[in-house]
Order: sequence, then C-alpha cells, then structure tokens
Amino acid sequence: MYSNRLIFKTSLNDEVYYLKDTIFVKFNVRRNGISTSKLNGGFSSSFKSVFNHHLSQENIDYLENHDLQDYLIKHCQSLDIDSNYSTGLTTLAEMNHVSIVTKSYRGLEVTALTTAGVRTNAVRAGDSGAFYEENGKFGTINTIILINANLGYETLLDAFMTATEAKTVALTELKIPSQYSNGYATGTGTDGLCVFSNLDSENVLTNAGKHSKLGELIGRAVIESVKKAVKKQVWISPKSQSNALVRLNRYTLDIDEFYCNLDYDKEEFIRLLQKDMKKQDNVVITSSVLNLIDEVECGLVEKEDALVLVNELIDSCSSYPISELLKYWISYFV
Repeated sequence: MYSNRLIFKTSLNDEVYYLKDTIFVKFNVRRNGISTSKLNGGFSSSFKSVFNHHLSQENIDYLENHDLQDYLIKHCQSLDIDSNYSTGLTTLAEMNHVSIVTKSYRGLEVTALTTAGVRTNAVRAGDSGAFYEENGKFGTINTIILINANLGYETLLDAFMTATEAKTVALTELKIPSQYSNGYATGTGTDGLCVFSNLDSENVLTNAGKHSKLGELIGRAVIESVKKAVKKQVWISPKSQSNALVRLNRYTLDIDEFYCNLDYDKEEFIRLLQKDMKKQDNVVITSSVLNLIDEVECGLVEKEDALVLVNELIDSCSSYPISELLKYWISYFV
C-alpha cells in the first residue's frame, strides 16, 4: 500500500509517506482530531490516518461535475485506506514541496506538515468574497499538525485557532500581499487544517493558547513550516521580498500609464530601476512610505501628517527611479 517512499517518522512512530501526488500519514497511536476536510470533517476520536493530496488539472476538471467527498473516498480506495477512519486535504501545491517541522519542549512534541501556494489565491480576511454560499453549494495552504499529548475537543479547537494565527504570522513576516486588496494576506481562499492529539498519552493538556508552552510549539512549528513550504513552492523568501518593486506591487497601479507620463527615457529608467530596486536603503524607504499609506487607510494617522513624512522620505531617496515611482504611488493613494 505504501510503496513509494517513507519520508518521516514521529517519535510515536507515525509514518509519513510520499506517494507521488499524496502525502499520507499512518498513525501508530489512537488519535482524535479536528479537520476541515469534506471527508470526515469536524471532530472525531477514531482517526487512523490523514493525507494531503495534489489535484491535477484532470482531477480539477473531474470535480467540476462530481462531489469532492465522493472523490476523496475513491482516492482512499485507490490507496487501500479505510475512508471511514481517515480525513484528507486537497491542494494544487506539489507534494514534493512539503515542509515538515518538529518542535519540542521536555516531553512535549508538535510536528507540522505544510504545503503552500500563495501567488494567485492569497487573500486577507474581510476582502470581497468571490461567491455567495447558500444551502451548502459552496464556500492553499494545507497544514497537518501532530501532537504527542492528549487533548480534549475544546483544547483541539484552541490549538486550531493558535495554528491559524501562526499561519497569518508567517505570511505577514514574508509580506505576502492579498490578491484581492491592498492589505497583507492572512491566508488563501482554500486553506485546510487538521490537528490531531494522542489519546494514548497520559499527558492530558487543557490549554493550547498562546500563553501555554503547547501553543508556543504549535506557533513556532507552523510559522517555520509555512515559510519553508512557501519558499519551496513559489520561491518567496525574506531575500526575494527585500525588493522595492515587490513591496510596491501590493498597492497595484497601471505602470503603463506611469511610463506614458514619464519625462525620462523608458529603457534607461528600467535599467536604473533594476539596478536600484534591491538596494537596502531603497527597500527601507519604500517600505516606510507604504507603511504610512497603510496608516492613513486604517485611519491611524491623518493624511496631512503622513504626507509631510512621505515627502521627507522621498526627498531622502538617492534613486531617481524609486523616488519617481513613490511619488506616483503617493499621488494616487494619499
């Protein structure tokens, strides 16, 4: 059944297999958990396995006219897994880009397995919705969390909330922009999450919040695994984000209109821009200007006060291309 490759084992000997289009986790202890899956989603105390499955274009076309739950059941059958005791997530991310991170303290251990794609589907909570769900007809970063301690359902839900916040921390630290607004993304439109605890453990924990050691381990494991998965899947990292143009892309404008009104040779401008966009002083100035735009948009500072500081920042910029772009952005958004 698990003929492809064993890639990881937890301290409880849970086995993680890479099965080409699926990451499959076979539990070696009795586990309860909470899952966002269409397959046995919600709470259960009888999970024996969990999987994360890559959807090919053929799969996506098939699902346009078929039920996702039925598809997941058939996928379990293809892997010789009992679908009654499993749950699974789906994604367009490639399974060979999975990130596995374990954090521990004394005898407590948390493992997070994450796949992540954020270029086209990143979104901020509260952005305009793309569809309206009614009567269950509708509504990716996928994370599976394995905890070696024993958690009740209410604590699993606490852990679920901590993990969700940790995902947002990872995206914020990477400055991932929403594709649907000018804000930073808090996730994607199709995120999935599963959290499992060990029913065989005598270490019964009642708090997975951010003040607890368990919450800290969940947060650290998720933040690191999300960052690593994003870098593997879409090559976004702190280094790639240290770029003035990347920062400006969050507040999108029509760059062709800018060039039409540019009193400068376009080819020379672009050449200088490519030279200057990664210089740290230009990144710092650009980031500071955008932060002031954010402050104005959120009503935290007055527009007039922000403009005074923005103009001082732009005047201090030694790069002509960067300063001209910043003036264009400011004239539009502030």
